[in-house]
Amino acid sequence: MAIFINKETKVLVQGMTGSEGTKHTGRMLKYGTNIVGGVTPGKGGQTVTIEGKELPVFNSVAEAVAATGANASVVFVPPKFAKAAVMDAIDAALPLVVVITEGIPVHDSAAFYAHAVSKGTTRLVGPNCPGLISPGLSNIGIIPGDITGPGRIGLVSKSGTLTYQMMYELRDFGFSTAVGIGGDPIIGTTHIDCLKAFQDDPDTDAIVMIGEIGGDAEERAAAFIASYVTKPVVGYVAGFTAPEGKTMGHAGAIVSGSSGTAEAKKVALEAAGVKVGKTPSETAALMRAILNG
Repeated sequence: MAIFINKETKVLVQGMTGSEGTKHTGRMLKYGTNIVGGVTPGKGGQTVTIEGKELPVFNSVAEAVAATGANASVVFVPPKFAKAAVMDAIDAALPLVVVITEGIPVHDSAAFYAHAVSKGTTRLVGPNCPGLISPGLSNIGIIPGDITGPGRIGLVSKSGTLTYQMMYELRDFGFSTAVGIGGDPIIGTTHIDCLKAFQDDPDTDAIVMIGEIGGDAEERAAAFIASYVTKPVVGYVAGFTAPEGKTMGHAGAIVSGSSGTAEAKKVALEAAGVKVGKTPSETAALMRAILNG
């Protein structure tokens, strides 16, 4: 069991014929992800062979869905064209759209996020995220497939590299699903969405939540955990040493006054019963202690 994706998820790659799209399509296919085709406007009717699999290319997501029965897409489209690609996927009512692209203008993200909300049929993950993986079942995005195996930990993270580190540190336990939600100011799927899904998943026993400075997403997640989540949660907040008023790495990671600091987020999470590590390794050790309990 996993959240959002499984072995049967049929995946389209938007931007498959570009260099990034081709490279990561190969990686996903090697992992066993069920990729059924690609979408590149103007290249419909062509086929490309990647990792020995011949894949059809379509001009639009709607055409691709009609021909393949796809129910998810992953977007490897340059920032300039990303909004149109995501809108195309939402208009085709795809249940899951994973937006890997970094550097999408915030007003473009706001437009496709609002469109997804108004349609009510598409779960967006991202933008500017590494995607999600259910080890042994499906890997959609750029998360390395060989750093962990299947298990009973759920992971939700704003940071790609910290996602990988946590998966590696807890590889002896393994993961049900790991979701990289991205660190932009506007994202589709939130910590709370993933916490709810992990709480409701019978095959997830415990949850790791990785946040970062800026905004109030972690404080809101803490309130949700207090009211809804009964499974053990451990947390880490990136940015304990960040200077006030500076944007750090992610576009959404900016602290103003006392709100958005790592310490404020740690306090909120601990008040909700979440054990918070000061480093990723300490966070992994907290989870290890719970699972070995």
